[in-house]
Amino acid sequence: MRQERSIHFRLTAWYALVLVAALGLFGGLIWFSLRARLLSEVDEDLADQARSFQSFVQAEAQEVSGTQLKEEIAEFCQALPPSSFLEVRDAAGRVEFRYPTEPRRAEPRRARGSKPDFRTIQREMTAGGEQLRFEIGTSLRSIEHTLTALGVLLLALIPVVIAIACVGGAWLSKRALQPVDQITTAARTIGIDNLSQRLRTPQTGDELQRLTEVWNTMLGRLEAAVKTLSQFAGDASHELRTPLAVIRTSAELALRRARSPESYRDSLREIADEAGRMTELVEDLLLLARSDSQAAEMPREPLDLRELVGEAAAQLRGLAELRQIRVRTSADEGAAVIAGNRPALRRLFLVLLDNALKYSLSDSDVIVSIAHESDRVAVMIEDFGIGIAEADQPHIFKRFYQADKARTDGGFGLGLSLAESIARAHGATIGVRSAEGAGSTFRVVFYAVAAEPPERRLQPGLAAPQKSSA
Repeated sequence: MRQERSIHFRLTAWYALVLVAALGLFGGLIWFSLRARLLSEVDEDLADQARSFQSFVQAEAQEVSGTQLKEEIAEFCQALPPSSFLEVRDAAGRVEFRYPTEPRRAEPRRARGSKPDFRTIQREMTAGGEQLRFEIGTSLRSIEHTLTALGVLLLALIPVVIAIACVGGAWLSKRALQPVDQITTAARTIGIDNLSQRLRTPQTGDELQRLTEVWNTMLGRLEAAVKTLSQFAGDASHELRTPLAVIRTSAELALRRARSPESYRDSLREIADEAGRMTELVEDLLLLARSDSQAAEMPREPLDLRELVGEAAAQLRGLAELRQIRVRTSADEGAAVIAGNRPALRRLFLVLLDNALKYSLSDSDVIVSIAHESDRVAVMIEDFGIGIAEADQPHIFKRFYQADKARTDGGFGLGLSLAESIARAHGATIGVRSAEGAGSTFRVVFYAVAAEPPERRLQPGLAAPQKSSA
């Protein structure tokens, strides 16, 4: 099983590896650069000596020859550096002159096998009417000594530098990661019971400050989500408690003593009604939960909003007539096609229409209109009823929120929350404009199919937009 290493260890190890590679490359470049420079200078000196020797011999050959010429060449060689080597051969390859005359100096390039001890240069010339070839060279021992000393120095110092750098790097990485350890320790103390606690943010302007700010932002979202979940569970329990109490009370009263068949039927009818309310509440809660977790699949298809809104209005027309309310519809010319889920959108418009009918006054109108707005399609549902107080308008899409419990007609406060959830799942915005005593207008704005981005078109998981008031 592979043992996991800490970031502190890995930073130090990587730092050491990079430093070894960098120093090795640096040392190698220095060594090879110095060697090339020294050999280049040697070659330049040899070239100058060869030119000087050629000029000297050609000038002396015009005046002297034979043994005297060799003596003049010997005097010239005395001016050469002590480590120099010179050899002159005739056209047949016979040695005419050699300096120095010792055998070990005469074969300089073979003195050390394949590694030459001398650097030489060869030239040809004509002197006194004779074709000559000469070779001049110098010893490389001083250069080799310098390069060897440099190599030993680099090999001795690089490990020391690496060791010092690793110790310093380990200390620096530990110091740099100390705030991370502090953040980790503080984060471990935060649990479900103290989500309001926040990490201390270092004012350094670096990655650690941004990390801490992101952590605190995430903790804020978690705290808000937990509070919402707790409130949701409490509200759901409260709403379920009433029908359950009615069912239990009706059953206990029916069982307490013998009753007439009609009395039993009344008790069973009351139990059935409350069970129906519970079923409706549970279905709404399940739909909201699935919408929150994005588990509810909403297959999309092109839909004409005029047809869909007309179906919803027709379905509630009987209820409108019973309450003596007229439902009027109007739409701009041309198709109002969006990508949507038919059952979900029908539920959305039924909720908004039912809400408008519920709070409209008798002998009034509910106006449903569809309008094209550039690349969007807007659906407006306007009533002329009691309206919504300004203080309640920011909260009406919250779950279980009821602006006036005395006029809810037995609702749970989930209808508008469902409508907002469905609109959000379709990438639409929903808002309200209302005045108390003057009525309300709910406005839902969708992307038209032709205008909707291809990656969002006919896809089940659209990003949730921000709500905006109409």
